[in-house]
Amino acid sequence: MKSECKYSFLEAKAKLEALCAYQERCQFEIDQKLILWGFFLEERQQLIADLISNRFLDEERFASAYVSGKFRIKKWGRIKIKSYLAQKHISNYSIQKALKEIDGDEYWQTLVQLANKKAQELVLVKNSWDKQSKIMRYLQSKGYESDLIRDAVENTSI
Repeated sequence: MKSECKYSFLEAKAKLEALCAYQERCQFEIDQKLILWGFFLEERQQLIADLISNRFLDEERFASAYVSGKFRIKKWGRIKIKSYLAQKHISNYSIQKALKEIDGDEYWQTLVQLANKKAQELVLVKNSWDKQSKIMRYLQSKGYESDLIRDAVENTSI
């Protein structure tokens, strides 16, 4: 059965260390890669434990980097970020801790910017109700909270 593995234990360890050094990874991603490579549960657990003990894997560090990148680059809201982190099996504690790093004022400014940008794109839509609903749906798809969306749309020049 061992011949099914794509790499030896030491080769896999070296590859995973390089992978984790290049970019923050979560335990779930590494486990999926090891399954793909043909490793059994015990070996996977051993490799992951080694990566954690050598600080190549850190759930809180991953969550923090993920939140920062998705908010600042992709302009995602807290709901969408939280959902994607949960899909990666990140603990609620780590998710909440990472989400607290988002500055409230910056979050609000980003939301208002997105609402204004979408309003400008919808300049040909004459009905203000249709325009508002399209902006709200767009902001919901970005993962922002409904109460904040309502306030942002009210502050948007439509």
